[in-house]
Amino acid sequence: MTIRQKLMKWLYPLIMKLSKKTDKGLVLKNGKNTFPAKSFYQMKNSLNNGQELDFNNLRGKKVMIVNTASNCGFTNQYESLQKLYEANQDKLVILGFPSNDFKEQEKGDEDQIAQFCQINFGVSFPLMKKSVVVKEKDQNQVFEWLSTKNENGWNEQAPVWNFSKYIINEFGQLTHFFGPAIDPEDPQVLMAIKK
Repeated sequence: MTIRQKLMKWLYPLIMKLSKKTDKGLVLKNGKNTFPAKSFYQMKNSLNNGQELDFNNLRGKKVMIVNTASNCGFTNQYESLQKLYEANQDKLVILGFPSNDFKEQEKGDEDQIAQFCQINFGVSFPLMKKSVVVKEKDQNQVFEWLSTKNENGWNEQAPVWNFSKYIINEFGQLTHFFGPAIDPEDPQVLMAIKK
């Protein structure tokens, strides 16, 4: 870890507390139980090792999609994500999407990102190829689906910062959006996974 990363890790509790009162504490829910117009399971995406992940293979499990970064005040959430993954592997898949969209906080290449996550947080959940998650021309198709009401059925919210979290249920419905100030082990997130 760099000095900056160590400082961010130390400041993490304060960052979380202060951020909850901003848009980073945003929580959205699919209150009408709306089904997507475009199936989540028809997508495919590249893992950081270049292999393709067919989302059809995720049927029957809940999926948490998180945009990640190695040099962010929320980077310590890798630890919570890993704990959540280990405790729920039978029913939950976590997909980390590294992104450099917010103040250039993910400058590494695929190997550097994977090595950082493994060495510092023991990450064993799948990491995808680094991509654009915000609404712009080159937005990753998964985040386009997550933030386009005409595709997912209800949500227009793109990530507000690194470590925004989306929950898809075992039927392919987008059920929740949690801003980065909501820890992966927060009771609201745990409830969304258990439902």
